Amino acid sequence: MNGFARRLLAAAALALATSNMAVAQSYPARPVKIIVSSAAGGPLDIVARAVAEKLTTSLKQPVVVEARSGAGGNIAADLVSKAEPDGYTLLFVLSSTLTVNPHLYKDLNFNLKPITVVNYSTQTLFVHPSLPVNNLSEFVAWAKKEGPVTYAHGGAGTSSHLVMEYFRLLAGFETVPVPYRGSAAAVTDVLSGRVDVMVDTATSGFPRIASGQFRALAVTSPTRFPLMPEAPTVAEFVPGYEASGWNGVCAPKGTPADIVRKLNNAINAALADPKLKARLADLGATPLGGSSSDFGTLIAEETAKWSKVIRAGNIKPG
Repeated sequence: MNGFARRLLAAAALALATSNMAVAQSYPARPVKIIVSSAAGGPLDIVARAVAEKLTTSLKQPVVVEARSGAGGNIAADLVSKAEPDGYTLLFVLSSTLTVNPHLYKDLNFNLKPITVVNYSTQTLFVHPSLPVNNLSEFVAWAKKEGPVTYAHGGAGTSSHLVMEYFRLLAGFETVPVPYRGSAAAVTDVLSGRVDVMVDTATSGFPRIASGQFRALAVTSPTRFPLMPEAPTVAEFVPGYEASGWNGVCAPKGTPADIVRKLNNAINAALADPKLKARLADLGATPLGGSSSDFGTLIAEETAKWSKVIRAGNIKPG
């Protein structure tokens, strides 16, 4: 390459960098849309709107939330993947959409840039009080002796299914998964003793645990759940186990780095706000935050983990 060509390329690169910097400095110049991969009014939508409210103030532009549910979040993720990479269309996504669905559905090609993980939440493993176990060690011993264990879940490939499959793989006992269309029917069957055990969100299970209808054996997160501090983590009995659900924000791949950085900074600042922290705690969620690269690493690690669980359990989409 001659000197003229090198200078020409350098000038082009400088022009592009200057253009990107100008775009980032003026961003956002109009409302920003966050696509949520679940139904309006659901937990994911509520968390997204709480974050969007803070971003509206810090970015000085309306940040609106639009629900696009369906296909386990695939519809929303595909829509954002194909959007203009200018920072005006973002995705508020469930962990399973990015880390589980690619192993269950063919031809998924999400072209997304991670911005930051927003929060994580835990699930609770609970049984009917009549089951002759008082803690997770006793449950595993009972399961190995009396199994296979029947457990309720919300459908093939759902979090309640995978969380339990991961547990039994590490703990070494056999199960019979029993799918349900909704948690109400599953709860009824656990209460009646037709099913041995169930996994549900900590906030959903808490009232029944507090009233004595169910016995909480453990939570799936890396730390104990503040509303149930007496319930240990699964990892306290089964080292290496961790199965938190998390939500995060992504942009279309190709979004300028300066815009990604600006959004990352704004979301992290929002998550540090005491009022938002309290709001998330009411929803059973713990704020996280972090860098874009941190989020990318989390997605890669979780994708590898759930790939192994899905293959080992020969799990197919429901």
